[in-house]
Amino acid sequence: MIVVTGATGNVGRPLTRALAEAGERVTAVSRHAAVMPDGVTHVAADLAEPSTLVPALDGAKALFLLLSGDLHAPDARPTDIIDLAAAHGVRRVVLLSSQGVATRPLGRTRIAMRGVEDALRRSGLDWAVLRPGGFASNALAWAESVRTQGTAAAPFGDVGVPVVDPTDIAEVAAACLRGDRHTGEIYELTGPEVITPREQTAAIAAALGSPVRFHELTREEAKAGMTQFVPPELADDTLDIIAAPNPAELRISPDVERVLGRAPHSFESWVARNIAAFDAGSGNHEGHGQP
Repeated sequence: MIVVTGATGNVGRPLTRALAEAGERVTAVSRHAAVMPDGVTHVAADLAEPSTLVPALDGAKALFLLLSGDLHAPDARPTDIIDLAAAHGVRRVVLLSSQGVATRPLGRTRIAMRGVEDALRRSGLDWAVLRPGGFASNALAWAESVRTQGTAAAPFGDVGVPVVDPTDIAEVAAACLRGDRHTGEIYELTGPEVITPREQTAAIAAALGSPVRFHELTREEAKAGMTQFVPPELADDTLDIIAAPNPAELRISPDVERVLGRAPHSFESWVARNIAAFDAGSGNHEGHGQP
């Protein structure tokens, strides 16, 4: 049985579906009750209280570990989850980490995430680490304003990075969870091209067939919005990257194709699959802001 934390997020949902469709027994974990694919067991747990995860770990062979925003706070102890998994017989952990662990190793949240990676390597478990860059699904933060005002707002409008489709992350995670071939690997996951927020806005407008205006936020405005969902330290580390990505953060990684045997999905492809979130006439306005 495979346990998926963050199962209602942008990575967890397609991962849970992919594993179930592959015939795996899956236990999906999220803080609140949620509708799951047929055959998937759901357990409500809060990883900030690792003991609540215990019911999900009974009989588990593998764990996908996604740390939500509050687990990046300075007083969080996410390594306790790894210890708990090992104590309950889990043999393999796939950790969703961050590209910034390698590209910005001195950022406060990157130091903490490196500590989680190191704890996993020392655990004696089989492991794999996924280090994605920016997520295409971060554009869902614009969904309401696109529907109601025809606008999208972000800082650093003409600075781009190769954002990755969460479905690609999920498919790589599924491969790592299901077999031994990826044990001990660290995969950096990016999209196929650098794309700016202004270009992302244009891609959404093209898919809608109607204009969407781009409004550039100041860094301070962007941080104020981000800290409604993540600790200030994580907001600052993220803004540092998207303000001035370094050469490593602009690199197109081959790792999605190495694992999946195909090129990563483009931002335009992600938009095409998620256009209902931006379309005022679709009636399907569910947005998902977490990984």
